[in-house]
Amino acid sequence: MRENATEPESKLLRTWQLAVLRFAVTLDDDDRMHALGVAGEVDRLAGAADDAFHFFRRTTAELCAAISGRGADQDAVIRRFLAQIDNARLKRAVEAAIAKDRTPHRMPPKLVASRAKPGNDLWRGLPSWRASGT
Repeated sequence: MRENATEPESKLLRTWQLAVLRFAVTLDDDDRMHALGVAGEVDRLAGAADDAFHFFRRTTAELCAAISGRGADQDAVIRRFLAQIDNARLKRAVEAAIAKDRTPHRMPPKLVASRAKPGNDLWRGLPSWRASGT
């Protein structure tokens, strides 16, 4: 972000960065569209009334493609975006979200499938009620 940005510009730029982070976490098409919408607002704030200036929309499209693993020169695009984030917590969050998607052979967690199946050994190790003399 620019150091001399006004308060509304700063808030809108941070909103854009958070929208890109949300897409990086979810990889959902709705979140990609939201990030593109916020990018359009930033472009309009910059004075682009005639669609001639569309830096943020173009950058967002490149970022979303890079995050999804479909863009050209993915690492360079992501590095440029990370270099522009001045908030350390936000930068770490974006790095973590992108890294989780780039882990080779990443499998989603199987919470239900990994649960222990009830079986005959459920009570194994506990004294039987018959042995306790009740």
